[in-house]
Amino acid sequence: MNGQSALDRFLQTDPQDVGCEEAMGWMHVYVELVAADPATASRYAGIAAHLRACGPCAEDFEGLLAAIAPPAT
Repeated sequence: MNGQSALDRFLQTDPQDVGCEEAMGWMHVYVELVAADPATASRYAGIAAHLRACGPCAEDFEGLLAAIAPPAT
């Protein structure tokens, strides 16, 4: 990736994005809330914005969500 592409991506970052550190700090709570009621995600716009933008954090979220999901019958 060239420097211009990285700069463009950075400048397009959602201003609500809370960043990796804060998202990971609240991830366990966010996962529980989303598992209980998926509409809850919209109330936590900063974490939702971060998960849309950060592949590694989104993977962690999906993994945690899968881990607490009830077994398929």
